[in-house]
Amino acid sequence: MSSAVITIGREYGSGGRLIAQRVAEQLKIPFYDKEIISGVAKKTGLAESFIREAERHHTRSFIYDLYYSTQNLSISDQVFIAEAGIIKEKAAKGGCVIVGRCADYVLRDCKRLLRVFVHAPLDQRLRRVREEYGVQDKDLEDYVAKLDKKRASYYNFFTDRRWGDTHNYDLCINSSMGLDTAADIICHTARNREEHKDA
Repeated sequence: MSSAVITIGREYGSGGRLIAQRVAEQLKIPFYDKEIISGVAKKTGLAESFIREAERHHTRSFIYDLYYSTQNLSISDQVFIAEAGIIKEKAAKGGCVIVGRCADYVLRDCKRLLRVFVHAPLDQRLRRVREEYGVQDKDLEDYVAKLDKKRASYYNFFTDRRWGDTHNYDLCINSSMGLDTAADIICHTARNREEHKDA
């Protein structure tokens, strides 16, 4: 079992979540994605659907500000803080793989951290979104672009970094090489870093 903490950011449709699951299975460590939302729901009492919506929209709205006026924090701020707390708790327990949610930034001081970003050519992403995710939007390219824009906007809002900027990651992988191959490379990198951490 690995002690590495691996964060995986990804373009929509790149297969990043699937790769993350395979990495966790190979390294025999926990995988966290939607589990973070469940944890926030338990901690805050908010509905999971409400939390998902807050993740998509970081800007303040009148209703959110009115509801949280006593704390001067929007719901998206509240959710981010709660998620960050849970992410840190999970990483403190040992090796794990965490997908999205600015985890690479939240855990930036973790010495066991391996920050990964998964990308892929647009045509392959569109095919995966249509065939594997079952999305039948009329303008699929626009649909994918909007989801990427939302991820970038959320990440850029809550960090002092730019989503997808190669300087923010230890490893950037083009998933067109195959999901298994991408997972193997991440696992190899994690194991190699553990073996040489004291060198």
